[in-house]
Amino acid sequence: MEWNRRTSGLLGWAAVAGFIAATGAANAGGFAIREQSTYGQGSSFAGIAAGGALSSMFWNPATITQFNGKAVELGAAAILPHVSHSYTTATDATYGNAPGNSGIDTVVPSGYASWQLNDRFWLGFAVNAPFGLGVHFPQNWAGGRYASGEAAKLESYNFSPTAAVKLADWVSVAVGLQAQYLKVSYDALLTQTPLVAGINGAGWSAGWTAGITLTPTSSTTIGIGYRSALNQKINGNLDAPTGFPATTRGSVNLVLDLPDVVTVGLRQVMTDRFTLLAGLEWSNWSRIGTARLYQANGASATVGGSAVSFPFEYGDGWFYSLGGEYVIDPIWTVRGGIGFETSPVTDTVRTARLPDNDRIWYSAGASYKPPSVNGVVFDVGYSFIDVKDAPVCLGPAAAGGCPSNPWSSTTGVYVGTVNSYINIVSLALRYRWDDVPIKP
Repeated sequence: MEWNRRTSGLLGWAAVAGFIAATGAANAGGFAIREQSTYGQGSSFAGIAAGGALSSMFWNPATITQFNGKAVELGAAAILPHVSHSYTTATDATYGNAPGNSGIDTVVPSGYASWQLNDRFWLGFAVNAPFGLGVHFPQNWAGGRYASGEAAKLESYNFSPTAAVKLADWVSVAVGLQAQYLKVSYDALLTQTPLVAGINGAGWSAGWTAGITLTPTSSTTIGIGYRSALNQKINGNLDAPTGFPATTRGSVNLVLDLPDVVTVGLRQVMTDRFTLLAGLEWSNWSRIGTARLYQANGASATVGGSAVSFPFEYGDGWFYSLGGEYVIDPIWTVRGGIGFETSPVTDTVRTARLPDNDRIWYSAGASYKPPSVNGVVFDVGYSFIDVKDAPVCLGPAAAGGCPSNPWSSTTGVYVGTVNSYINIVSLALRYRWDDVPIKP
């Protein structure tokens, strides 16, 4: 039997997973960050795997063959979540609901560059933060011990060099590498007093990317991109109060099996001004399973004498989007889109740290080309994400909880609801120069 089902006062520590998982309510399904393109955000990322801006290479590296010469794109997205909690049953009900907003505002940067070597070959490079964000709770609230920790933060940095080739005027392919650095910190409540324990860690993982673009007609572009799974290693340190027994303080490690992702995009020119955009994405979150924390010697890390495990047990995630782009004049282009995302986090594994649920995206954006500066484009994007209310049920059935949730304690109970929404504002600068002449 896993430790977090046997030790009532330690359930908060089980959320070492929550150092990442808590971020799900602040953005995309699971704990991914979708905001890697201001251009794409303006249409809820509809058609992004088929190109349109250099940042499309995050989803499909083959799209860099759409940009002649040398090109760069720099962007940043401000993610502003609002996450509120209310309960119906709680062992620690005397403390009341968590006040305010448990989400943490953050700015996510991204950067891209491409270089056309000749009429057939391109090189590219991308820097992104594909996983992360964070959460913060007060020490004393109804779900402090049994549904949340105190604070958590995750930062990721993904570096991806790419090579692409235009096999023919209508088809391009590309492959790339991923090198990802991930840093985490987490503080958890061990007892009602409270005693606080913490973990800090970081590590690298490696993977790859691939993609293809097809242009069967002059008005149709189809793109398919793939980002490989990452077995993210984290090496760190477990710290707990010296008076807390049977706890393996010191060096610890774990591996998070992060998902591979397939994205399909369509850009269909309808008129000389309007382009229809559509997208579909699948994220293999079900591979994450249960992660386990180990000591440096390979034995299980323990808190209060029980082995620490993190039963994510997600399903797969899906994202569907539809949008359009309209060219007002040579200076201004506007776009909009709507997206629907099915969360990989189900009712049976949800906690207050990760109150992720299905969501609808509403987005709008615009591009501005200064008439006096060649090769420069400014992008702006805005999204409002309406997250479906998320029920949280933890604890033994005898006390009014839900024992089927693997995060449940055998004694402490927390049953409640999480209400969330997110505002996202992003800006980007694109610049292209030194076009390489294309052979007729």
